[in-house]
Amino acid sequence: MASSPHVVIVGSIMHDLTLVCAEFPRSGQTIVGRLRSGLGGKGSNQAIACGRLGVPTCFVGAMGRDAFAAEANGFYRREKIGCRLAQKSGRPTGTAVITLNRRGENQIVIEPGANDYLAPGDVSAALLTRAKVVVTQLESNLATTAHVLRVAYAARVTTILNPAPMRADFDPRLLQHVHILIPNESEFVALVRTLPGIRRRGFSERALHAMKGDALHALCRKFGVPTLIVTLGARGCFISERTGHAFVPAHRDIAVVDTTGAGDAFCGGFAAGLVRHEGNIVEAARLGTAVAALSITKPGAAPAMPALRELRRFLRSRA
Repeated sequence: MASSPHVVIVGSIMHDLTLVCAEFPRSGQTIVGRLRSGLGGKGSNQAIACGRLGVPTCFVGAMGRDAFAAEANGFYRREKIGCRLAQKSGRPTGTAVITLNRRGENQIVIEPGANDYLAPGDVSAALLTRAKVVVTQLESNLATTAHVLRVAYAARVTTILNPAPMRADFDPRLLQHVHILIPNESEFVALVRTLPGIRRRGFSERALHAMKGDALHALCRKFGVPTLIVTLGARGCFISERTGHAFVPAHRDIAVVDTTGAGDAFCGGFAAGLVRHEGNIVEAARLGTAVAALSITKPGAAPAMPALRELRRFLRSRA
């Protein structure tokens, strides 16, 4: 790890147990599937996506003292990506159980485990304030997430919040310390419903997709964050900045194998793109979109994150 990594990602680390089946089981139904096991967690996935692109990266998270933790440490050593993993005695490493169907769609249930006990003291203030970009999500301790954003924002480090998974206890005041907010469609809908003074209880993903660019931009501006990027799955992403808005389309004709971790691939790729393109939001989003496209062509979450040589080859083929 570089002495001062350019990107610091603070968040969750999970052990993914993926059951691959033809179709999702109906209520009460038992079906046969194939089991895959590997590293996951939104924070960890994003750090791996960023680090594999050659940008000096450090991941900060929490784990238990178990076999899953040993596997995670080994993975990071092999990847040569910096990590600082606080061990929480008596707490299991977080676990995600994923059901994946033949269309690459997934259903996920998580046990946060040690992620809920990641404490502010586990995160070095010097590490945050020396970074260029700090990224957080909502899959670990919220008090620590808030602390990380406050410290980095006060130091004028670019802060990114990926509000995933969206939680009932989310405090909108967190956005005061966010430079770039990156929700997906369902997370954006949930965020809109938190806006004060706006009657948006009936706002839905269908309504979101029906909005014209100017109207969506006006809605995004109500959150008060400098940049808001809504990821729209197979459509691409919508970017709202103070100076205007833009749309970055997704890559077409992708052979979908597994969509698990695609949002994390975008966020990690975007963070790397901010460093590589010196803060250019649209170029960073284009890079994130390409990383996400590549990630869904392979099984798993962390293992599917593309290396820089794969990304360059992919972009040349699409030029």
